Order: sequence, then structure tokens, then C-alpha cells
Amino acid sequence: MSEPVILADVVRSDFVEGHHRGSVVVTNADGSVAWAAGVVDEPMFPRSSNKPMQALGMLRNGLPLTGELLALAGASHSGEQFHVDGVRRILAIAGLDESALQTPAAYPMMDDSRDEWVRAGHGKERVVMNCSGKHAAMLLTSKLNDWPLTDYRSPDHPLQLEIRRAIEDAAGEKVSYIAIDGCGAPIFALTLAGLARSFGLFAAAPPDTHEGQIADAFRAHPEYASGSTRDEAELMRATHGLFCKAGAEGVYAVGLPDGRGIALKLEDGTARARKVVMAATLQRLGITNPTIEDHLRFDLTGGDNVVGAVRPHAPSFA
Repeated sequence: MSEPVILADVVRSDFVEGHHRGSVVVTNADGSVAWAAGVVDEPMFPRSSNKPMQALGMLRNGLPLTGELLALAGASHSGEQFHVDGVRRILAIAGLDESALQTPAAYPMMDDSRDEWVRAGHGKERVVMNCSGKHAAMLLTSKLNDWPLTDYRSPDHPLQLEIRRAIEDAAGEKVSYIAIDGCGAPIFALTLAGLARSFGLFAAAPPDTHEGQIADAFRAHPEYASGSTRDEAELMRATHGLFCKAGAEGVYAVGLPDGRGIALKLEDGTARARKVVMAATLQRLGITNPTIEDHLRFDLTGGDNVVGAVRPHAPSFA
């Protein structure tokens, strides 16, 4: 197929008022494509779905984190207090404080966390930006290797070169483009199939490997890898062995313990259809539970009532 396809319908009061188009792919344990809809072999930016592979590059170069702090190193966190405390713990290992972070100053990304942060008298700060765990880990890795700290975000920095190598190894393909992500660090383009292969590799990796350590950290501490109430955390808690990470611009990737991978991208970049399309893909594979069933719809409200939903476009998942 040469263009994205309809993956979800927007239905209001039984009237289909729109669609979400995109692409989705399932890869086998050997990395081959098992099923696809849309465009899965052209470059795209995985955005924050690349973070587990970025963490792989850091573990390979001495990052000493385990457990919840390793999950935080690969997170797009919600800015809850335990996330902020974890970022500060990572920085303290490096002998640094949050002034070393080069994340943009921001509010916590989730409404409840933002409101609590503001009520406590805070404004925008670097430490609560959703990528601050990754940046703290980047600083720690650089410090341990005597690499410069002032330009750790540069695509030519030794750290970023090692991260690029790890991403290429996991995806089984070369990075085709480099750009700058929302946090100021480099983002590396892959195909959607390459992203899916990466997640399948991580999810099936033995626990004594770097890939397995990252997947296990996410699965054991999903609230650190995302947030207490996020759909990614819900999916990992509910589905044995599943490992996942979402990204901006409608990207979502899942790894299954048998080595299969799933990756999707919504063409319009909105997040609301992301979990719907992933749930439909999992059900197509015969994987279901009450959480996956709940994720099959994103409710639309009118006043105080539910009047419609974003739901899977059934013909695309036949």
C-alpha cells in the first residue's frame, strides 16, 4: 500500500463524522512482516517510542540504573512527584542537580499533576518536563564516560552516536534521517516495521541482557515508564509480558513476549485514536482482556453525556 489507510472512525450519535488514517504493522519474532496496513517501509520519526532504544545505548556505555530508575530513563513521564524525585535521584548519582538538565522548562504533561504542581507554587521547570528522566540518564552516562556535559544533546556527541548505533542494531536497519525532538535531543528515523522489530526484540530478550533489563523495568514499574493513570501503564499491568511505549504524533509500539512486535502511527498525529488502534490490533492477534476491550473506544461527550466514540474501522482489521 502506498498511503495511510482508515484505522479508526469518529462516530457521534450514530453518525460517522470523520476518520483517523494511519499505518500499522505486526512483525514476527524473526523480524519479518506478518501483517500490515498502510505505509510501513518508509522512514518516520518514532518520537518517544525510541526511548527504550536510547536507554539501550546508555546501558551499553555503563549506565548503572535498574528497576524504577531504568524505567524512568526510558519514560515520557507524567510529572508526578515520584517522577520528579526519581529524576533528582539519577542526577545525584552523577553529582549533579537539575540545573544541568537541558530539557525545556515545562509544566507536568498530565492535568492532575500540572494542577498539583501549580498549587504548590511552581511554574515551568526543566525537571518536570516529560523527558527529564531520559536527560538525567544521558547526563549520568556522559559523566561516567568523561564525555562533555554541555553539549550532550548534539547529534555528534559521543553519547548520541552510541545511541544511534543501538537504535540501528535493535531495528535491524540504518537510521535514515536525524532531526531534533521536542526535548532538544536528536530523534532518529526508522521504518514502522523497524520500530516494531525493536519492540519484539526487547520484549522477548532474556533478563540478563540489556534489552531484557529495559523491558523488565517497564513491565515491573509501568507507572515510572509513563504515569499512574496512563493507558500504557494500564496495558502493561493487564497483559502478561507486554512491553510498550507511546510517542508524540500518534506513534505507539508494543512488544510481545513471543518476540512479535507492533507499531502504529496516526497520520494526523492525535493521541485519542492511538490506544483504540492498538487494542484492535491486539485483538486481531487473539490477545484480549478487559483493559484491551476498554481501550477499543475513546468516548466523545456532549454536555455530561457520552454521545459517541472513536472506534476501530472494522474493515482494516478483518
